[in-house]
Amino acid sequence: MSGGARIWALHLALVAMLFAALFVLPTYHATNLARIMVLAVFAMGYNLAFGYTGLLSLGHAMFFAAGMFAMGLPVWHWGLGGGPALLLGLVAGGAMAGAVGLLALRTAGVSFMIVTLMFAQAGYLTILYFGQVTGGDEGFVVDAAARRLFGFDLSSDVPRYLAALALFAAAMAGCLWLVRSPFGRVMVAMRENEERSRMLGYDPFRVKLAALVISGVYAGAAGAAYGLLFGYVGGSFATIQYSILPMLYVLLGGAGTVLGPFLGALLMFYLIDITSGFTSAWLFFVGAALVLLILFAPKGILGTIRERGARWLP
Repeated sequence: MSGGARIWALHLALVAMLFAALFVLPTYHATNLARIMVLAVFAMGYNLAFGYTGLLSLGHAMFFAAGMFAMGLPVWHWGLGGGPALLLGLVAGGAMAGAVGLLALRTAGVSFMIVTLMFAQAGYLTILYFGQVTGGDEGFVVDAAARRLFGFDLSSDVPRYLAALALFAAAMAGCLWLVRSPFGRVMVAMRENEERSRMLGYDPFRVKLAALVISGVYAGAAGAAYGLLFGYVGGSFATIQYSILPMLYVLLGGAGTVLGPFLGALLMFYLIDITSGFTSAWLFFVGAALVLLILFAPKGILGTIRERGARWLP
């Protein structure tokens, strides 16, 4: 089997396993897995910016929230349908990332991280300030009539799971195609050596801006899907926590790997879910996991596996 065929076979096998899991897992875990798949799409977007292009951002909560509120507000105030609202969320995430990138990409490194954090905090405070329109910290419930897509009721367990799986499969295929394309190679070149890439004729600002916009589209799609599938939109999704979570997922699973965000989201979600069930100090276990990761797998789980033998992993 050629390298390309083996790569696609691995990713299609994961989609097939997730589809089969719907018929095996109890409802609780199936719902959790649907949530994980949506969060994994969010982490994929973060991975495109950080893992492949080297843009360490702390502002991705803003893109996630932009998608969520762009989907939810027209539904709440004007009764817009779920399908058009979902598309609005996707566009809003990309547009927000483009607007932020035009300013933030004039900086680099730690400065870029701080600037994106400032933008994200400004976005969160804006949601709170216009609480009468946005619902503020309390948020609002998405109307059940809007939670239908192509005739399927997304408030039901099976349609919700299949919608999350469809989103995840499409996002993963798009990510896999992108990172193996010529533009994906340019993204990696920017991460490894920006000056040499500039000498080869590539404009770092344009490449990074394009990568950030694509990352924002992923984050916006995840935010819109999260609100639509689980029926809630709130300002808490714009807090710093939702900028740190995708970073943790990517670091745990493996930055610069297509499947790393999903693996990281799966492991981190259940680590928090299990430990918070018997102690309020669940952050201790998250911290311990990260310390072990740094000591034994500094490139993440899949990144370390790739480094130690499976070099064909994208």
